[in-house]
Amino acid sequence: MEQTKAIGFQLNELSRMIRRNLDEQINELHIDEITGVQGWIIGYIYRQSQEKDVFQRDIERAFHIRRSTVAETLRLMENKGLIIRESVEHDARLKKLVLTPKALQIQTQIATKIQEVEQKLISGLSKGELMLFLEIVDKMKSNLDHMGEVE
Repeated sequence: MEQTKAIGFQLNELSRMIRRNLDEQINELHIDEITGVQGWIIGYIYRQSQEKDVFQRDIERAFHIRRSTVAETLRLMENKGLIIRESVEHDARLKKLVLTPKALQIQTQIATKIQEVEQKLISGLSKGELMLFLEIVDKMKSNLDHMGEVE
């Protein structure tokens, strides 16, 4: 198969384009203290913390990022005053991630820009096309999650 027609190549290219568009939108906000990944993490913590405590391992799983990378990213976010780590009552070793007021303000601004990029991304797609795309992506992710398992 020609490399430019390979699914992995196409998805990687689409991912880079989405990230570039989102970074451009966020740059318009002149929020110099965060990176694109930090913005995604702020959004994740914001959404998840509405229902439960969020820990480093949750970030690792949700973003499929290595433990060391997440630890460094969270350390930088903490230094920038975006998150704090609070002990939890049932296990003092565990530290939940909590957004600061500064991060909450940034979250509101970023959420608007993410919505703009999402709308641009799906413009011209029918609801059926979008649903089919999401189903296919879910199957592909499941295939990779189960890669190497004996059937």
